[in-house]
Amino acid sequence: MVQSQWPYWLPLREDLRNISPYGAPQIEGVIALNTNENPFPLPQEVVAAMSERLSSVIADLNRYPDREATGLRTKLAHYISLTTGVEVSTENIWAANGSNEILQTLFLACGGGETLALGFTPSYSVHPLIAQITKTPWFAGSRDEDFRIDIAKAKKLIREKSPQLVFITTPNNPSGSSTSISDLKELAEATGSIGGLLIVDEAYAEFSDEPSAVTLLADFPHVVVVRTMSKAFAFAGARAGYLVAKPAVVHAARVTRLPYHLSALTQVAAETALEFAPAMQSEIELLIAERERVANAIVEVGFRVVPSSANFLLFSGFTGETGAIWQSFLDRGILIRDIGLRGFLRVTIGTPAENEQFIAALREIAE
Repeated sequence: MVQSQWPYWLPLREDLRNISPYGAPQIEGVIALNTNENPFPLPQEVVAAMSERLSSVIADLNRYPDREATGLRTKLAHYISLTTGVEVSTENIWAANGSNEILQTLFLACGGGETLALGFTPSYSVHPLIAQITKTPWFAGSRDEDFRIDIAKAKKLIREKSPQLVFITTPNNPSGSSTSISDLKELAEATGSIGGLLIVDEAYAEFSDEPSAVTLLADFPHVVVVRTMSKAFAFAGARAGYLVAKPAVVHAARVTRLPYHLSALTQVAAETALEFAPAMQSEIELLIAERERVANAIVEVGFRVVPSSANFLLFSGFTGETGAIWQSFLDRGILIRDIGLRGFLRVTIGTPAENEQFIAALREIAE
């Protein structure tokens, strides 16, 4: 809905009248490689265990869920401790309906008013969107031609702008490029020197070899790591995200969260998924191998692909308008993502069979 289409009787905020709802196209009957989902269904053993546990929860849906999600947070703390080598506890974890709700909770707790938020674009477009919704001024720093952050320039920008919220997405979306842990440490030092929070969005961390920013928490209490179970856990439909931070950040999140925001069904489903983490993440190595296979195919037809540490690839070098190339893939039954970046398209890594169909369409379009 554009500004002129809003009815006169709706007292919508003036600054929201030209915003479109976030979301990618959802089209039936095509191979969907546009939303960075894990393409593999849950293992049957997990489905069976989850079904059994959910059935017991359903009988008690007349009661509110545990508003602190203590069981889930305890299991998330165990998972993070195991996978990052950093010992964290329940007090270091907060959980919500996907990482986007975590981000909104942080903006509500620490943003608004004169508080400035800073990110480095192109990156995850939800960050500036939530900033606008929460009336938090947003400043967009830039990335270089390879979508990497010039750390010296970034530190200078942080000192000049004094943002209270600094957002780094690594692996970055839409490029897939990673920010090294040494670079994150420098950014943490710069952010700490001006009294801000460094929020590291690690939605795709499990697909990367780079150490997690969780390893910085001991030395930098103002670092907040945001994660999701949607990608590596193949759990997008459940909507489960979380943050890892010092207890003071968790307490701030508790202040701005909605009452009983995380349903009993989500909590028990996520707890079960974490208990079966090795099975839930058993396809990660295959997806990484497929990522390299698809990247090679893109290069072979003469296109350019950005090196990725995520479960997707950003590519360019095609002739014609981005929208027309996107349509050419869709005409062949392949739905990829036009992320609004001129000359670039993004494809999610699917199953080997789905990737083969993408490659076949790619070769036809490149001819």
